[in-house]
Amino acid sequence: QVQLVESGGGLVQAGGSLRLSCAASRRTFSTYTMGWFRQAPGKEREFVAAISWSGGRTYYADSVKGRFTISRDNAKNAVYLQMNRLKPEDTAVYYCAKHSAPRYWSFEGSGFGSWGQGTQVTVSS
Repeated sequence: QVQLVESGGGLVQAGGSLRLSCAASRRTFSTYTMGWFRQAPGKEREFVAAISWSGGRTYYADSVKGRFTISRDNAKNAVYLQMNRLKPEDTAVYYCAKHSAPRYWSFEGSGFGSWGQGTQVTVSS
């Protein structure tokens, strides 16, 4: 079972930026679609962004399109989420996730079988 460890969360003012990182423990990381999800207090977990195993395809939730950028470095077994122009409504625990099927492009949450412990992002107004 792959381990995913997120980092980079914190407190930032509205309009600011943060970069989240997710480190994976297994080399087979490079053959899986990776995603970022978030969960705000009292709300269901929601999709944020996904990137294909090669990095050639990305997909974003409408709420973050144009502000967030997902990327990956397969040589480092890492995936990143650059978050710019943050808004108070971006406040949530952010989770990194690995899809269950290799070389399968999907961003449905049910398809992701490995999850990190989450990192808190708080955006003050």
